[in-house]
Amino acid sequence: MTVKELMQTSVATVRGNETLLVAEDLMKTGWVRHVPVIDASARVIGVLTQRDLLKASMSPMASAGPLDQQRWLERLFVRDIMSKKPVTIGPEADLAEAVDKLLAGKFGCLPVVENGALVGLITETDLLQHLRMLLQKRDRSSVSLRTKTKKQVLSK
Repeated sequence: MTVKELMQTSVATVRGNETLLVAEDLMKTGWVRHVPVIDASARVIGVLTQRDLLKASMSPMASAGPLDQQRWLERLFVRDIMSKKPVTIGPEADLAEAVDKLLAGKFGCLPVVENGALVGLITETDLLQHLRMLLQKRDRSSVSLRTKTKKQVLSK
């Protein structure tokens, strides 16, 4: 199975010159944990994650209120916080290659790039959901096989 069969094609993105407040709003409203950062040509120049935002946020120990936190995030830019030079994968790559890259880099996602432009995103969650489906399919077929075997034994 290839990456294109499992990847998400509707992907929220941000530009490097966006503030972290904009990125945080996007991530909260879109319920996403990873956002590719693209340039004007849709080329991936970085990835911003929830963890990146958390590191850049004001510490709760600073006793800052929500307004202070908002002002802080308005002063910081995605380009300064994002992971630069992200590892990417092509849509024709095998899922095993995607898993290997995620495990090797301890990443949560891989931007999917074709001819230099972003075409999708594959996440650890996508792969885990696929694994769950495969396991359920296996379990159903093994129950079916056991039922068939019992019927064959009883009919003898």
